[in-house]
Amino acid sequence: MKIKRALLSVSDKAGIVEFAKALHSLGVELVSTGGTMKVIKEAGIPVTYVSEVTGFPEIMDGRVKTLNPYIHGGILAIRDNPAHQAAMAEHHITGIDLVAVNLYPFRQTVAKPDVTLQDAVENIDIGGPAMIRAAAKNFHYVTVVVNPERYEAVIAQLKAGGEVAFDNRMALAQEAFSHTAAYDAYISRYLSGQLGQGLFPQTLHMVYEKAQDLRYGENPHQAAAFYREQYYTGPGVANAKQLNGKELSFNNIVDVEAAYALAAEFAEPAAAIIKHTNPCGTGIGATLAEAYSKAYQADPLSAYGGIIALNREVDQETARQISELFAEAVIAPAFSQEALDILTKKKNVRLLAAALPQPDSSRLDVKSVAGGILSQQTDMTTAPQADMKVITKRQPTAAEWEQLLFAWKVVKHVKSNAIVVANDNKTLGVGAGQMNRVGAAGIALAQAGDQAKGAVLASDAFFPFGDTVKAAGEAGITAIIQPGGSVHDEDSIKVADELGIAMVFTGMRHFKH
Repeated sequence: MKIKRALLSVSDKAGIVEFAKALHSLGVELVSTGGTMKVIKEAGIPVTYVSEVTGFPEIMDGRVKTLNPYIHGGILAIRDNPAHQAAMAEHHITGIDLVAVNLYPFRQTVAKPDVTLQDAVENIDIGGPAMIRAAAKNFHYVTVVVNPERYEAVIAQLKAGGEVAFDNRMALAQEAFSHTAAYDAYISRYLSGQLGQGLFPQTLHMVYEKAQDLRYGENPHQAAAFYREQYYTGPGVANAKQLNGKELSFNNIVDVEAAYALAAEFAEPAAAIIKHTNPCGTGIGATLAEAYSKAYQADPLSAYGGIIALNREVDQETARQISELFAEAVIAPAFSQEALDILTKKKNVRLLAAALPQPDSSRLDVKSVAGGILSQQTDMTTAPQADMKVITKRQPTAAEWEQLLFAWKVVKHVKSNAIVVANDNKTLGVGAGQMNRVGAAGIALAQAGDQAKGAVLASDAFFPFGDTVKAAGEAGITAIIQPGGSVHDEDSIKVADELGIAMVFTGMRHFKH
């Protein structure tokens, strides 16, 4: 359809003057509303005020201005329907062939710390969504533009052929409906919060936009894509800047997220090496290089092809050590130029810079099931030492306390059933995802070997019986940290006392499925 008349009414004025100028140069009549009309008129571009079209002034502080048959009739009329054309002629309605509208900044308004309910309500757009939806519904004849980034392409098509191609009109309509759906989702989420429904409203609306298509999912026969939460500007993998290497895969993204969450647990320089979302090595040290060295030494075999996460800017020495290992990806808050000079020599290694994840009680952890999803708060808390209880006769030494707290942070990030053996601020053995806790302990203790003597052990959940404590004691473990809460806790405590092991109850479980 040739575009003869366009309605422009935007809150985001980016590019609107250039768009209006280009449309005018192509002979398109422009109609506009208050603020948009003022900007266009001040640029010296002829434009008709919407009230001249409707024959009715903007009223009620602008709440009513485009909700009018002269506007919606012009948008919704089916151009090749004789009855519609007769109605237009009878009521003197002129067609509107292009609608460029974006909405009141509701999301930006409610993000302000001092926003009032009244402010929020006044930024709920009514006429805008109505025009967008009308134009999108009638995409067979009308072009709708909600994204300023599309202006240039629309003008290019008009210059080339005088109209926007059907497939492009339909794509713009799809984008328009996504735009209004997201807008309503933000309003619904805000009002749910005002009603005290918290993280789990009766209807959950989640708005994500595609960041990239992925070559495949967990396996080559599975299609996949990565979606980013719309407008998310916070820290973490979603906003990571890739500095080097191949495109991230599905598994890379999952593992990078797991690795960075673990590295972010520590205030000290820390390094975590992840394989299949489980830490094969974690270490902290006085320097980042020392932390990385400990993480690597924990399990050099498993570290090969792993994901490395660091909680400090990567320096030259750390980069030199990393360069000696084949790694799929490295994520850190930043990389020094010297580090980049070393690491970018490997063209395929993915280097990602991102702000460290921060505790956020509003963040949701979502898992899908057939026909639904499970939603929960992300496990971003750790029991403080002051809330922990020593329940054995022997108290942990200061050195043991340091290692217990280290191991407790790590085991939180290991798939259940989970056991971590640690000493000298590094993991020595990790038992992950086992069907019983004794099996997980057996793997961790076997991996630690002789280093288990004098080390500590952490368990993500309670011991059903005293058998895991007995196995730990036989391997030389001197202190254990676990949530407690089993009906057989006394069995575990009795074994620990018999073996001279100090045992701490945290009162907080960290299952990770």
